[in-house]
Amino acid sequence: MTAFDEMPPSAKPAEPDAPQSATAHHWGAPIVARHVADDVVDRLVTAVALGLYVTGQQLPTERELAAMLGVSRTSIREALKQLTDTGYLEVRRGRKGGYFVRADWGPSSAEHVRRQIIAHWSEFEHIFDARTLVEPMIARTAAARRNDADIAAMAKALEAYLDAPDHDASRRADSALHLAIAEATHNPILVALSVDLRAKITLNLGAEPYTDAVRRTAIGQHTELVAAVTDGRADDAAAIARNHFTLSETLLRQLVERAGSAEHSERVQR
Repeated sequence: MTAFDEMPPSAKPAEPDAPQSATAHHWGAPIVARHVADDVVDRLVTAVALGLYVTGQQLPTERELAAMLGVSRTSIREALKQLTDTGYLEVRRGRKGGYFVRADWGPSSAEHVRRQIIAHWSEFEHIFDARTLVEPMIARTAAARRNDADIAAMAKALEAYLDAPDHDASRRADSALHLAIAEATHNPILVALSVDLRAKITLNLGAEPYTDAVRRTAIGQHTELVAAVTDGRADDAAAIARNHFTLSETLLRQLVERAGSAEHSERVQR
């Protein structure tokens, strides 16, 4: 029996032609229009399916989620209750309590993914394209301009990533590493571009899509990237970055395929 077998049926989803939130076009913008809590549910279910948060991991606090998504804590609270009632999350009480991921996929996951990702897929293609253009340029520029302080910052972030004991520590170190590389360009516009693209690819929730296999690959790529930037090998740094930033793109494409297959199976069963 799965977590979903133990839970009551999920709340009726919004009609397909309901107006979409502003985040359908601007992932960093506050969620507005439609029923806000329903948009938050869509976002969090998609985030869990994508690996931004993994099974057993504690979600950020209500206050943190509200700040990330630009909505009220009341809307966050309502969304978390829906996700708990439908089996995606569980509540743990006590000093270290909170909301924890219970299941990464459920009967309604494909529908949530369709609204958050598939319905606006062309925008993600633009994000992928921008990252492919911008991140290699950042790595190349960092390799040409890095100084001793930059090298030390990258080395520290890389060590934290290699030693990360869990997903939370890994995501923090990953963010710090790419920020350190961007800052080695000594160009605040390039830093802002990198941060903005990361926000978009992470649905404004702060973590790249994640699996254990992706982390194993990223360990090698991060090590090679830091070495290339440190050594001033600009062409190598650009090539490594171009390849590295396809990891999240690949997971997003795989999620879309999974959601499409699930919806097709449901139609056939009907």
